[in-house]
Amino acid sequence: MFHYALVYMAYFFSRWLPRNQRSKFQIINVVFVMLVVIPQVYVLTRLRSSRYCRQPLLSNLSASIVLSFIAIGFAVIFTLMDPVPQGFRAAYHLFGLVSFGQGLYTIIVTLTAATCAKTTPELYYLSLILSSACILSIAFVLVKGGLWVTQRLPSVWSERQ
Repeated sequence: MFHYALVYMAYFFSRWLPRNQRSKFQIINVVFVMLVVIPQVYVLTRLRSSRYCRQPLLSNLSASIVLSFIAIGFAVIFTLMDPVPQGFRAAYHLFGLVSFGQGLYTIIVTLTAATCAKTTPELYYLSLILSSACILSIAFVLVKGGLWVTQRLPSVWSERQ
């Protein structure tokens, strides 16, 4: 869910800018890329990260990097297009389901990988950070979804009466 929430935040904050200045927002997208992708790639390329760890933290990190690049693509598309076509929105929500599954997998694998803190410390601690980000973004999406439902339900009930 972390990647899904990043794209949502990029889209949300870009809408504060006038249409003719949204291309300048891409500089902020580049900063997000550096903050999200570079630490992951750094840990992936560390020699100590390839040591033995009982849990598949390294392959999970690879999947997270792939999802990060997909999220970057969605962020660029969503910040530059206005309005965003329905097909892109559907693909984004499908990406959200994949991101949710990967986030849950990250949390489960990290919780069961305490022994990896000794063999692959950078990989383990990055996995802890990503797990925390996934938990926070799941909470964010649940609150956002709950607010959306509470706004929509009164109009649905009034139409039935």
